[in-house]
Amino acid sequence: MQLERHQLELRYEALRRRDQRREKKLVASLAEHGQQQPIVVVAAEPRWVVIDGYKRIRGLHRLAQDTVWALVWEMDESAALMVEQLMRSADGQEPLEQGWLLEELLDRFGLSVTELGKRFDKSESWVSRRLGLVKSLPGEIQDAVRTGRIVPHAAMKYLVPMARAKRCAAVALATAIAPLRLSTRQVGVLYNGWSQGTDKSRELILSDPQLFLRAHEQAMAEARAKASAANRLVQDFETMATAASRARRRLVHGQWQQLMTADRQAAGIALQRARAECDALFTRMDKEDNDARPGDASCDSAAP
Repeated sequence: MQLERHQLELRYEALRRRDQRREKKLVASLAEHGQQQPIVVVAAEPRWVVIDGYKRIRGLHRLAQDTVWALVWEMDESAALMVEQLMRSADGQEPLEQGWLLEELLDRFGLSVTELGKRFDKSESWVSRRLGLVKSLPGEIQDAVRTGRIVPHAAMKYLVPMARAKRCAAVALATAIAPLRLSTRQVGVLYNGWSQGTDKSRELILSDPQLFLRAHEQAMAEARAKASAANRLVQDFETMATAASRARRRLVHGQWQQLMTADRQAAGIALQRARAECDALFTRMDKEDNDARPGDASCDSAAP
């Protein structure tokens, strides 16, 4: 059936998070092909309650279309929400979205944790954990997740434990990062910087999180460069050892006796150069080792 927008009750729109990239693709598809799938509604006088299809409704509205193709489910709201949830479970729905739905069913319809577990074929612990996520996460952060400004996985992995420890700090961090739409990895960097940092570094994280991230990336790049330099030095030593071992095996197999006089002279010159370079290398290594050792404390206390 065709319904007009003013006939729709959008009371469950907040149970779904928004993804701007997907919504842009959907709008483009709607503009080119029109609505291909109906939204799902249940009867609730005087309007129809939308169970599924909120992205399609927003997309059609952006295209200035006021009517929408709808499929009516002949069941009550709570049953429809549960059926729709079970149908969506294969899509890898986020635990936060599951928590929003469970909280809605708990508050609006008075279903108990035990009843919710039975209806979704889940344990009471599964229900309680998702409800706990919602209750632990401040509303401001949940809104940022709903609108796609904070990645759900980042919110669950970092902001939930942060909110449990210090709620105001989690809200402050979320407020600072929401406009930037950071990845989970980047939020993790900021979370670790906050957890392990000083008051000054925390102030920087809140005032300019991107500057903190750039400083962190630079420090990591320098660390990788140092590690790379160390790896190259070790590789050089390994190459020397391999070459020396290979040359020794050739001597053992009598290749020196097979050389002509001119070739022996050339090989001797090369060997002398190799020996000189090795002597210089070992001399330098001895110096490096001596410089790296802590000095004798008694030498530092000599009288002027």
